[in-house]
Amino acid sequence: MRFNDKVAIVTGAASGIGRASAQRLYREGASVALIDRDAQALADVAGTMDAARVWHRGVDVANEDDVAACVDEIERRFGAIDVLCNNAGIAGGDYSIIAETQTDVWTKIIAVNLMGVVHFTKWVSRGMIERQRGAIVNTASVAGVRSGAGGNAYSASKAAVINLTMTSACDLGQWGIRVNAVCPGLIETGMTAPVFARAKALGKEDKLGSRCELRRAGRPEEVAAAIAFLASDDASYITGQALPVDGGNTASLNLPGMKV
Repeated sequence: MRFNDKVAIVTGAASGIGRASAQRLYREGASVALIDRDAQALADVAGTMDAARVWHRGVDVANEDDVAACVDEIERRFGAIDVLCNNAGIAGGDYSIIAETQTDVWTKIIAVNLMGVVHFTKWVSRGMIERQRGAIVNTASVAGVRSGAGGNAYSASKAAVINLTMTSACDLGQWGIRVNAVCPGLIETGMTAPVFARAKALGKEDKLGSRCELRRAGRPEEVAAAIAFLASDDASYITGQALPVDGGNTASLNLPGMKV
């Protein structure tokens, strides 16, 4: 029960890693504020929790005004925010080469994957600064570490999240606020469903996870465990770090054409 009497915000909480993270923090005692664009799916997640310890709202993380109002309402409902998990993100479905890239796709992906993190970190960290404590965990990706795990825009957005994790950790460390990131590898979620469907259509299901040293895809709950660790006092001397949760993918040499 590492999060007894603590309040956590989880964005992208309606599905996948966000949902698993919200459930993990809740099980460990946290009161949780759940954020996602899919308000109905979010309500379904909230329905599995004690109403006294959960709050949920459909919010577009790319809209700063909505984020600011959301954070204000959470603080009025629960008081101090102890943990922020920036998990909301989109893949965009664009795997075109850079010569054929579309600017509007980049704009949309950057707005959600990067600026969503910026907006929530900006407004939540202000309260954390006043109280001189807090933990922020951003969900990046192995795609932000090396090529081959996502499209150009998605990969660039996640690389930016990793760098933002480091710079904001340097900004906020003086107030005892820690900022870290997880970099998931191939995890079976709603967002990655097209990857799994494409592999199946090509008869390459056996290739999924083949470049990971554990030889399998990961589960959302495995990433949630790492997020909970970094958000907890067990990681009290860790900040500015990006932790791969990828079955060893980034520890090996990914050769051209090996990935599905």
